[in-house]
Amino acid sequence: MLNNSTMSQRRCILVRHMPKILRMKPILLAILFCYLSVTALAQSAPQVSTTIQGAVMDSATNKPIGFVTVALQNAKTHAGIKSGLTKDDGSFSLKTTSAGPFEVALVFVGYKSKVIPVTGTSDAVNLGKLMLSQSSNQLQEVSVTAAKPLMKQEVDRISYDIQAEPDSKALSVLDMMRKVPLLSVDGNDNIQLKGSSNYKILINGKESALVAKNPSDVLKSMPATNIEKIEVITTPPAKYDAEGLSGIINIITKRNADQGYNVGLNTRFNTVFGAGYNLNGTLKQGKFGMSFFGGFGSNGTLTNTSGSTENIFAANTNILQSGITTQKGRFHYGGTEMSYELDTLNLITASFNLFSNNQNQFGPTNSNTDEAGVTTQTYTLNNSGTSSFTGFDAALNYQLGFKKSKDILLTFSYKYSYSPNKQYNANVFTDRFNYYQSDVPDFQQYNDAGNKDHTIQVDYASPLSKQLSIEAGAKAILRNNYSDFHVDNRDSTAQVYHQVDSLTNNFNYHQDIYSLYNSYQLKIGDKWAGKAGLRLEYTALSADFISAGVTTAPSYSNLIPSVSIQRSFKTSSINFGFTQRILRPGIFQLNPFVDKSNPTFVNTGNPQLKPELDNTFDLTYSNFTKNSINVDLSYAFSNNSIQNVSSLRTIQGKTKLDTVTYTTFENLGTHQTLGLNINTNMNITKTFTLGLNGQVNHVWLTGIFGGTMYHNDGFTGNAFGNMRYKFGASGYAISFNAGYFSGNVNLQGRSSDFIFNQYLFSKEFFGKKMTIVLVANNPYSKFNTFRTTINSTVFYQTSYNQNYYRSFAVRFNFRFGKLNSDIKKNQHGINNDDQKGGGGGSNNSGGGNK
Repeated sequence: MLNNSTMSQRRCILVRHMPKILRMKPILLAILFCYLSVTALAQSAPQVSTTIQGAVMDSATNKPIGFVTVALQNAKTHAGIKSGLTKDDGSFSLKTTSAGPFEVALVFVGYKSKVIPVTGTSDAVNLGKLMLSQSSNQLQEVSVTAAKPLMKQEVDRISYDIQAEPDSKALSVLDMMRKVPLLSVDGNDNIQLKGSSNYKILINGKESALVAKNPSDVLKSMPATNIEKIEVITTPPAKYDAEGLSGIINIITKRNADQGYNVGLNTRFNTVFGAGYNLNGTLKQGKFGMSFFGGFGSNGTLTNTSGSTENIFAANTNILQSGITTQKGRFHYGGTEMSYELDTLNLITASFNLFSNNQNQFGPTNSNTDEAGVTTQTYTLNNSGTSSFTGFDAALNYQLGFKKSKDILLTFSYKYSYSPNKQYNANVFTDRFNYYQSDVPDFQQYNDAGNKDHTIQVDYASPLSKQLSIEAGAKAILRNNYSDFHVDNRDSTAQVYHQVDSLTNNFNYHQDIYSLYNSYQLKIGDKWAGKAGLRLEYTALSADFISAGVTTAPSYSNLIPSVSIQRSFKTSSINFGFTQRILRPGIFQLNPFVDKSNPTFVNTGNPQLKPELDNTFDLTYSNFTKNSINVDLSYAFSNNSIQNVSSLRTIQGKTKLDTVTYTTFENLGTHQTLGLNINTNMNITKTFTLGLNGQVNHVWLTGIFGGTMYHNDGFTGNAFGNMRYKFGASGYAISFNAGYFSGNVNLQGRSSDFIFNQYLFSKEFFGKKMTIVLVANNPYSKFNTFRTTINSTVFYQTSYNQNYYRSFAVRFNFRFGKLNSDIKKNQHGINNDDQKGGGGGSNNSGGGNK
């Protein structure tokens, strides 16, 4: 054992080397030095240690089993104390200074979990040979707090246990997603699944207002301690809406509760994004249960630079723009789930979610146009504006059980969603040269857009035998996407604004989807499992332009198949999946509002977009032993794909012609992706772990736009690595996370690559109930420059956005209360995963909970 003086000396040595790792400021290192020294001197006197050893054997063959997870727990509270893995000969040895009584839990894939009480009070306890018997349901036999497997492969999905990840107390949910197989986060904090943004994020199996618009905004402001696990559903079964998805990301929030309560408090202060606060907890009293989480904070005050260069070939014209934008804002979010058990067969549950983000921005943009090197036009656009997004949803579910079998369930569900998004911009021009007030006056933009949904659903699930089960249901989504917008030009003579009729409209897009589904799951022994189903959907559409008459889009029907097969081995499995999905455009792609915040580069939606049909094949190998590995090979293709495209348009003003770059969405050609993803987590030693998550894709894009056939292809990919070292039982730990993202390939161009790195130093207190974390994000550079290119037959464009890159943060996590069992939750409910989403860019304007 080390005395206090020796421990203090070793911590001083650690601090002397920290500048090489973190390169932090001297004052921060001085504070850290004092903190470590005081903590070391305050530690209690050495305690008597206890060593517990034994050997794990197969009960049928009497042969030793290696790599079995062995967890030492407190016998009264079942709280984890220490864990390790058996050697090749099945032996293990765990040493602890904690007070008993103890119990040892054994967990291994393919075997029943087992808990052995530790008897005796000697310093060394030998449990002898411990027998494990084979089983396919081993993880359901016992709750082992300290020995949760990090990942689990099921027949149609991969689940990543956030609570089994040691860094969950130090990172945000967005940070954790970088570690999850098949997921990546690019330079603008946009989430991708297998390199695609065509996915859906669900919260507890339901579409939620929390992630209705830009999911990265709320996920980087939410601590990972709020999350239980993240599921990546690679082959969405028939019960999910058939909207064109590369997969589904299902975020399961923590819902642990027993009689009593449990509350957690999380705070952070970031040098760039400011302060953030989060409260979460659970409550259980008799038949009533509730879980909740909520938070608020600052988006920070961010000043970013941006610019673009466009060369128009025909006239040898160059348009150069540069600007400075200052943004600041705040966010609020919250959610709750409640349940009441009328009796053992009748359950009522309800949920409520809310997210709001308010943003202000202002700044000038300078524009210069030249022909053959001679300046022909200049102006400065001073833009100021506000935007506010609110997402709200509420759901009510009734679940009926049957005395015949607890696995027969009938569920009735209703949900209401409302997501308004208001935008205002004021634009004033100065320093005009050949850019006349009569052609382009000062103007203001207003856009009140959003959607309202009513969803009604019924689900039935029942086992037909021990091997075969069935799920069936019906659903109706009644959706109204809307946009009420207008542009007001300023009369320079009267100094008043007048509404422009040609840029004014009230757009309503009704999309009603009626569906039936039926799926079956078959298990053959412990080795084979399969799931297959069909989903029939009928979509009724109508588009209402109040200012320009009424148009009705054609309705259509689709029959969507899905198939998943799993072959399990002793410690591994092979999965194959095929699914066909629909990609319906959302309000962002449909909205005809013309955004002229930058009048030289205009953006708008396209209400004439048609749905896209996707086909996805997926082959996965998973092995979860001492060093887990997951390898996924996938191929996806779609016709009539929705692409973001740009073209040149000539606008006739009162005095001269002007050329504008016009960007919108079109149904164009084909999109094919062949991808390989590899994820591994390695336990190098008991205190040192290493994780790698990498993906490489080859993308082929083809489409006809503006009478020209475009072809583009290329490799995209990403890699993320994490290392963590824990200093024994002291509660100290250091982590390093780093990643590379290659950028995207688009029909007309591509975006640049991005490198990410992060250092964490943490200390646990009070039996792991409190954690303090120091975080350094990208300490080597203050800004990051993100670039995109567009290649056309008539012009070439490059643009850049410079965002804040370096930041430092202090994070605090504290939890009190003691609860163990689950809040009762209905097993089926509404999952509105039918619209294109999840890929919206946030431009680093969210909560920044780094």
